[in-house]
Amino acid sequence: MKKQFLAACIALLSFITIAFTSQAQTSTIKVSGEVATSLTIDAAYLQKFAQTTVTRKDKDGKDHTYSGVIVADILKDVGVTLGPDLKGKNLTKYLLVEASDGYQVIFALAELDKAFTDRTIILANQVDGKPLAPGDGPYRIIVQDEKKPARCIKQVTGMQVHFVK
Repeated sequence: MKKQFLAACIALLSFITIAFTSQAQTSTIKVSGEVATSLTIDAAYLQKFAQTTVTRKDKDGKDHTYSGVIVADILKDVGVTLGPDLKGKNLTKYLLVEASDGYQVIFALAELDKAFTDRTIILANQVDGKPLAPGDGPYRIIVQDEKKPARCIKQVTGMQVHFVK
């Protein structure tokens, strides 16, 4: 009886692992708003960018190394105004990032642009060399050197660029 129960538990765990792996591989982020090209990005799309690592202290008080893509690089690729053209009216644009649970955070475009800041903000898909935990990923924004983790949004599903009204 114990062997049958153990075998059933292992089979169930295998099924859950396969289902999660399949979901993680097909997870996407919709990029829209004031962009030249609205699109849905996935892991394959993100592989075309250079990977960047940042270290951030999490709520456990320990430093963790996150890897992913610089958010500004994604925005440049879809035609968002950055660099020398980020001036005047374009400085009133912001990035709204959405999570699967409805949580949202905002970044002014200048906060993402290397011409304005040395802070690195990435869309991470790994922590300490491993994929993000199911409750955090498959994608998470990591803001390096921000005192509070409130904008290190987990389970990112959308990124929208808008003008302030």
